[in-house]
Amino acid sequence: MQTILGASGQIGEELAKELKKNFTSDIRIVSRNAKKVNDTDTVLSADLSIREKAIEAVEGSEIAYFTLGLPMNSDLWKKQFPLITQNVIDACKINGTKLVFFDNTYMYPQNDQILTEDTPFMPVGRKGKVRKEMAEMILKEMYSGDLEAVICRAPEFYGPDKTQSITNTLIFNNIKEGKKLKVPLRDDKKRSLIWTPDASRATALIGNTPDAFDQTWHLPVDQSHLTYKEFIKLSSEVYGYELKYSVIPKFAFRIGALFNDRLKELQELLPRYEHNNLFDDSKFRKRFPDFNITTYKEGIQEIKRKQLSAE
Repeated sequence: MQTILGASGQIGEELAKELKKNFTSDIRIVSRNAKKVNDTDTVLSADLSIREKAIEAVEGSEIAYFTLGLPMNSDLWKKQFPLITQNVIDACKINGTKLVFFDNTYMYPQNDQILTEDTPFMPVGRKGKVRKEMAEMILKEMYSGDLEAVICRAPEFYGPDKTQSITNTLIFNNIKEGKKLKVPLRDDKKRSLIWTPDASRATALIGNTPDAFDQTWHLPVDQSHLTYKEFIKLSSEVYGYELKYSVIPKFAFRIGALFNDRLKELQELLPRYEHNNLFDDSKFRKRFPDFNITTYKEGIQEIKRKQLSAE
């Protein structure tokens, strides 16, 4: 059996579909309010901040995938994420279960350097420090040999359905609502964005590749690394009309943060939008050369198709 911990988000749902399609029908879905993704799934509603519930959630599993997310709240992250991570580590060790840890890039430097699996952690802000702590907890267990684990790391998302990111919020949600698009800080810096279904497919593949464990993997992205200006131009071509946008300056975010908690929480992520933010996935490409990576054009076409079908 393979278990997905925190399966209510876009990554968890796509992961469940991919596991069923290519690897196993014996899937357990775990979240606070667990619901089936595939007809053959079993479900368990559990609060993983409770150690006994985490042990129960993982019991009988060959592989457990940590895809759990929390609301963008630094206090909540600091209180809950390390506790949940430790509970999941303990649960996997007790049950002899392999752990696939889905991670983000918050702990990396927010400057122009190209990000690789060996990039030192230099977090900016509280959420970045929490993600650094979580990753280091997994690495410590991995290096000690006490836990068979692997880290799958993804940059900022873009994608269909429940995908949540700054790019989806400021670009694709605004396209859907007929509003002017927004770009944070700069439109001339190159960025790496990952298509959420690709992130889940790659995570499933790594989780079911025994020699991929005990290391960190950057998940695959379209290596054309477009700027927001280029990305919106491509989106205009796909949608068939010119998409207008404006660049939101830093001071506007600072003012907004005084009145909006979500904007306040985004402050520590803003430096990455002042620089090129490039994500090196060459290790994955070399190990899995047959993996089909969705191009930006293909991804934008799929978002448009889903938006139109929902109308």
